[in-house]
Amino acid sequence: MPRLISAPRIATLLGDFDRSPAYRGLAEGLRVLITDGRVPVGVRLPSERDLTDALEVSRTTVTRAYAQLRDHGFLVSRQGSGSVASLPDSRGHRGDHLLPPGCLPKDKIDLTCAAPVPGPGVLAAYERAVAELPAYLGGTGYYPSGMSTLREAVAASYDARGLATSPEQIMIVPGALAGVAIAARALLSPGDRVVTESPTYPNAIATLAHSGARLVGVDVPRDETDTEPLVTTLRQVVPRVAYLIPDFHNPTGSLMLDPARAAVARALVRTRTTAIVDESMVSLPLEGQRMPAPFATYAPDVVSVGSMSKSFWGGLRTGWIRVPAERLDAFVRARLSLDLGVPLLEQLVATELLRDGEDLLAHRREQLRTSRDAALAAVAEHLPDWRPTRPTGGLNLWCELPQALSTAVVSRAEGHDVLLASGPSFAPEGGLDRFVRIPYTQPGHVLSDAIRRLGLAWRDTVADPRFVVRNAPTLVA
Repeated sequence: MPRLISAPRIATLLGDFDRSPAYRGLAEGLRVLITDGRVPVGVRLPSERDLTDALEVSRTTVTRAYAQLRDHGFLVSRQGSGSVASLPDSRGHRGDHLLPPGCLPKDKIDLTCAAPVPGPGVLAAYERAVAELPAYLGGTGYYPSGMSTLREAVAASYDARGLATSPEQIMIVPGALAGVAIAARALLSPGDRVVTESPTYPNAIATLAHSGARLVGVDVPRDETDTEPLVTTLRQVVPRVAYLIPDFHNPTGSLMLDPARAAVARALVRTRTTAIVDESMVSLPLEGQRMPAPFATYAPDVVSVGSMSKSFWGGLRTGWIRVPAERLDAFVRARLSLDLGVPLLEQLVATELLRDGEDLLAHRREQLRTSRDAALAAVAEHLPDWRPTRPTGGLNLWCELPQALSTAVVSRAEGHDVLLASGPSFAPEGGLDRFVRIPYTQPGHVLSDAIRRLGLAWRDTVADPRFVVRNAPTLVA
């Protein structure tokens, strides 16, 4: 007999859900509770009659909501067990270049991709966007630089952060990675040197390397005020481009503070290096802290890249580049050699969310904070000799292993049905084989189970003398 969650508890968790129409708002609210883990998979939901009374809605509303959830795989009906919370087989387990795209079996947990499921309100934004779409069907649908309304919304978001921005400086692109690719094409020639942090985002490594650039890595210091390694490397290498993630760095979670940004910006000016600054995580502070000023505040020549995917949903393939005015022509030419624009529907959705999505972001931050704390607690319980970061924002824990090679742990973990990315995946020049990344984008109970399995894989690994590194020094993450 599965566990049962009461109708009053469901009513409390749902709060004031959208009632236009009520059945759809109820279905969306229940879906979010299930994907967030607040209604765990395998738990039996209340009967339609009990939930009708608790929510003060019609029986038809609950019946239609449950039916919609069943149609999409979030509820299953079992003989004698009623309606049980579930997750669909194709629930978005997609790898980046570390794994080929595809669906995973139900018993596997994917920790290779730091991307959360959509929160409440994303579906409603799509519905509003669909209602607006007919007004655009008289045109060609091509907006190579992006729809004016979305460019204005992105520019306004920079204005709100204290960085005056014109909509003409904004180019809408299909995600932050596409923005990095366009910037690389506009700024780099084969053989140019690019400084990147090490570790850094694996897909950015692949994109920059594909441009023909020579990558030079520099350690991400544990002290968020320490700029000496980066400044020294810039002075010694004099690169054409630096790829930086100052806002809750992927994967370490480090946040570059204002004095450090100013110091790095001065070094960039001295070496005439253009920074591509990835701001994908900027809207995900988890401690209510004031965010530093945008990096471009300190270095006007900076190319800033942003995205909707980490804040709202990975399936919303919409991002942007903020380009210095004097570089716009080069970026337009580079962009048109890759694609002709982002689909209109996604641009309409992004505009909706940027203008009226603060409640959704608050929900996302609360969910991530809960999942982060659950992951840290599970690491402390099952992997007490690992050294995880405790990030104040973003999506990831970066864990230092005391002995074994992370590639060996990753191999063992797959035997326990956990997919994990090893440290070398994040290394632009190799190394980092005593580190692993654990995204905390999944519900807390899923992360706890995954880390429990990692504990078993770790014990298997350290018991194998082939993979043990004796007296290993502490590395800088």
